[in-house]
Amino acid sequence: MGKLKVGVIGCGSIAQHRHLPEYAMNQNVQIIAVCDIVEERAQEVAEKYGAKVYTSYEELLQSGEVDAVSVCTPNYLHAPISIIALNAGVHVLCEKPIATSKEEAQAMIESAEKSGKKLMVAHNQRFVPSHQKARQLIENGELGKIYSFRTAFGHGGPEGWSVEGKEGWFFQKEKAFIGAMGDLGVHKTDLLRYLLGEEFVEVGAFIETSAKDFANVDDNAVCVLKTESGIIGTLAASWSYVSKEDNSTIIYGEKAILRLEEDPTYSLVVQYATGESVNYKLGKIQSNENGGQVNSHIVEQFVESVVQEKEPPVNGEEGMKSLEVILAALRSNETKQITRV
Repeated sequence: MGKLKVGVIGCGSIAQHRHLPEYAMNQNVQIIAVCDIVEERAQEVAEKYGAKVYTSYEELLQSGEVDAVSVCTPNYLHAPISIIALNAGVHVLCEKPIATSKEEAQAMIESAEKSGKKLMVAHNQRFVPSHQKARQLIENGELGKIYSFRTAFGHGGPEGWSVEGKEGWFFQKEKAFIGAMGDLGVHKTDLLRYLLGEEFVEVGAFIETSAKDFANVDDNAVCVLKTESGIIGTLAASWSYVSKEDNSTIIYGEKAILRLEEDPTYSLVVQYATGESVNYKLGKIQSNENGGQVNSHIVEQFVESVVQEKEPPVNGEEGMKSLEVILAALRSNETKQITRV
């Protein structure tokens, strides 16, 4: 098979820092086209990668020039663009959250099934080495019964790194639909589902806009989550952590505690009930700071699933389940009640 011909729709920060460089370093890929409604931005990116410029995603998808696309647009466009692409026989790697509602996510999954094309959601936390090691330890029974967890994902907010700063879509409810919870919280629900190997059944949440007076989406959220077997824990998502990013997770089991991405040197620390401690140096997590992981493995996993005709590791169904937890959190915040997922 020749190289996979790829287009990237939306040329903002995530496309420029993750998708495009990762496609460029993949030997099975040829970047054919880029698309953005801001023509100068698309032009600039296209020159760097020798790609053709489009300002209309419909035009790009109807051109027949690409086998696959990354959808790196504002959240409200994830579903419409992905559905048009899949119906046009194009494989889709969609940024998270998969969509803005369960109905949209289901429509995307149906389009993928009908067209026989791949749909993958860019939940990169699953591919962090410390997280993969932790899943292995949990599956091997190293922790015994799991009781509880706490996880956080927070930084100073997208205005620091997104191409449009404070003016960007991240802060506009009609385009983003959801703020820190959709940007960061959904990553953590996906990670916890992956690590624990269970679905969440109940959520209680407090969701606020307290740090960004220019935004009309949430910038601080704390949720309490419960899985089907009764594991309980907390998830915090925030755009108000002003010093250092926090991307840590702690899992409490009967035989050991796992501390993930908490220690600056050891990405995984296992503290056993016996008093023994094991430290793993597995490389840094991806971050916008220097020295972070350069390859998020998202693109490589997506390309591999297309080339080898296998199910993507984070398919539409997985993306939808992680979104459903966030949607339940929003309902909980509105109704001031514990909500079923």
